[in-house]
Amino acid sequence: MSATVSVTKAKPNGVFTLLPGILLTAGIAGIAFALKQLHGISILSPLILAIIVGAAIRNVAGMPAAAQPGVTFSARRLLRAAIILLGLQLNFAQVLEVGVRGLLILAIIVLATMAFSRWCGRRLGVSPQLTDLIAAGTSICGASAVLAMNTVTGASDEDAAYAVASVTIFGTIAMFAYPAAFHLLSLSDTAYGFWAGASVHEVAQVVAAAFQVDDSAGKFATIVKLTRVMMLAPLVLGMGALALRQAGADGKARAMPPMPWFVIGFACAVALNSVITISPNLRSWLMLLTTWLLSMALGGLGLEIHAGKLKAQGIRPLLLALVSTVFIAVSSYGLVKFVL
Repeated sequence: MSATVSVTKAKPNGVFTLLPGILLTAGIAGIAFALKQLHGISILSPLILAIIVGAAIRNVAGMPAAAQPGVTFSARRLLRAAIILLGLQLNFAQVLEVGVRGLLILAIIVLATMAFSRWCGRRLGVSPQLTDLIAAGTSICGASAVLAMNTVTGASDEDAAYAVASVTIFGTIAMFAYPAAFHLLSLSDTAYGFWAGASVHEVAQVVAAAFQVDDSAGKFATIVKLTRVMMLAPLVLGMGALALRQAGADGKARAMPPMPWFVIGFACAVALNSVITISPNLRSWLMLLTTWLLSMALGGLGLEIHAGKLKAQGIRPLLLALVSTVFIAVSSYGLVKFVL
């Protein structure tokens, strides 16, 4: 009887242990959404605003010890749920619109950017873990890719925060640089849309950069970008396997990285969205929920950042993000201009 009672009590205690941290990260997400409504800040996504707010709270006011379990839950579990939901924004019909040649070009761009970024990271002396995070964020989809890749790299929270900040900075610059470059590069609206979708980091940044030129360019850029996001699942799985193989080659004992089941969930969500029709109203709510959960996860990540450790990284990772961004912009332009 006593054993049964103790088990029954353990469940609510676990929930209540998580509650303070979950409420804290939810509050940070709410602040981030509110800040986005302010003039001059609206160009930033709630994700980057959430990580800034979380880091500010941690380094100015500190974080209550009681909030730690819930903060960790938000930064890990809610993140995985959000990435699964992200799959409901994608479907295989979008791949057909991009075409076989376009899909091959996207694959080349992603793989080439990953390889180039890792090469540059070694030359610049950036840690392999941070290098992989920046490479993933530049190659695929910014903050979401950084957080997904972090599940198999074993990087620190400071590394993840630095990578998110770096790719966000240059993705934001691209929102203004790409429309300005459009008039100088002799690209059709469709070619420009492909270029923006294939090389700008975040989905929101792609939308902002492409729709400034033309509606048709914006719509095609969004399709290309979402097709590129589909490559997140194989990239995360492949990098996990590569890390294990490299450890074996170096003679180091390393356990198999935990199976990122959320990546499988992401793929299943894409498949589900390809065979059923989600109403526009429900889809808009799902997109809002996805962004909200990602903002909570980034807020949790921000709460675990120590400014001193972040500063200790120096400028080299930022330089890596810059050269990686330039590489994906130039290489994708060349492929679009001369191959597509």
